[in-house]
Amino acid sequence: MAQNRDAIDDIIDISKGFDALKNPFGSLTDALLGTATGEEPAHWNPADYKERPRVNVLPCLACKSEKSDCHACMDACPVNAIEIEDGTIEILDTCRKCGLCVAACPTEAFVSPRLKPKKLYDAVARAATAHETAYVTCTRALRRIPRENEVVVACVGDVTRETWFSIMTDFPNVSVYLPLDICTNCRNACGEEMLGEAIAEAEEWAGRGMGLEIEARDLKCVKRREYERKEFVDNMVRQTGLAVSKLTPATAAVASVTQRLREHTSRVSALEKTLNTACGTTSAKRRRVLTEGRQLMLSSLQQHPELAENIRVQRPVCDFDKCMLCGDCVAVCPTFACDIVNGKKLSIEPTYCVGCGLCAQVCEDHALTMTEFDGADLVVPDPEAERKARLAAEAKAEYAEAKAEVKEKLTKVLDNVEKLAD
Repeated sequence: MAQNRDAIDDIIDISKGFDALKNPFGSLTDALLGTATGEEPAHWNPADYKERPRVNVLPCLACKSEKSDCHACMDACPVNAIEIEDGTIEILDTCRKCGLCVAACPTEAFVSPRLKPKKLYDAVARAATAHETAYVTCTRALRRIPRENEVVVACVGDVTRETWFSIMTDFPNVSVYLPLDICTNCRNACGEEMLGEAIAEAEEWAGRGMGLEIEARDLKCVKRREYERKEFVDNMVRQTGLAVSKLTPATAAVASVTQRLREHTSRVSALEKTLNTACGTTSAKRRRVLTEGRQLMLSSLQQHPELAENIRVQRPVCDFDKCMLCGDCVAVCPTFACDIVNGKKLSIEPTYCVGCGLCAQVCEDHALTMTEFDGADLVVPDPEAERKARLAAEAKAEYAEAKAEVKEKLTKVLDNVEKLAD
């Protein structure tokens, strides 16, 4: 912004100077109290960032079939607070509200509004859009009221690989804050391991690394200058009623955080609508289930299809010579990705399949084998983008044709001029 400075930038810097004069020890006080500038929180309570998960037994693999060997939630729970028996799930009172079961469940049977993939993505997007750097951390690491650019979860293992992938592809200025050895004495024993596995896989998918901060003094809270300009202009509009943004096209062109989140939400909704139209129901008129994590993943792939070759996912492959069309796999599929078409052939819709492997486990004929694929089949065509690309190609062709026609006419004129000169 230095080369495009104007009066608004000067006024913002002057106002910062006045704020410093009014409260010269503000930053020191904030550092000592662990509070962000302008905030006066009553107290720091880690429980405010924790939430007891709720359970939906319908997509739970262990509840769907006793043949399932899935116990990811129980493995992740540090206090053995989850019991699954006779198709029911009980969360005991010993639950620490760490949220690891939510991240571990492949079918999103465990639900926590605070830890929903889209909600986590939006929280990080708000911080990353408005600030030069955004941080994701846990209550144990932060131990204070978070600043505007700090997103706090109960445990760093609560973020899934799909969510990390979407964050990495859309916001390269996001880092994890995790001091050295902070997880050593934490009761959430596998949280650090889950974080490492999720980020490692997301990094492979996105083709870039995730930043890591280990020192509290390295955490910065600096707003983007374009966001400060937007805030400044919005405040002037509210205070004066003047349409200042009309006088400053550069400021008016800056998309706000809300606009960016709205665009992402619209993109996800359009993606789901496209899938519903193309393959959203089975032949038995059952509506397929698209998990929130898969929604984020597909949305990012739609914007960055070149990353599809980096992604590795598992889905079943059917040996049709062995398949007896019994329908057991269709009955247990938690997302209804499996279907028997016209009663003649088994099909698997890759965009809905989460690779849980339950279909292969219940197949008594051993006709299904879980196989690794890249993400090529997960790239969902964007009708609007295709329409714009088609219009752009047509316009380019028309321009090239008109250019050739003008060149031809100009050549004829020059030839005639040369003849007259002779």
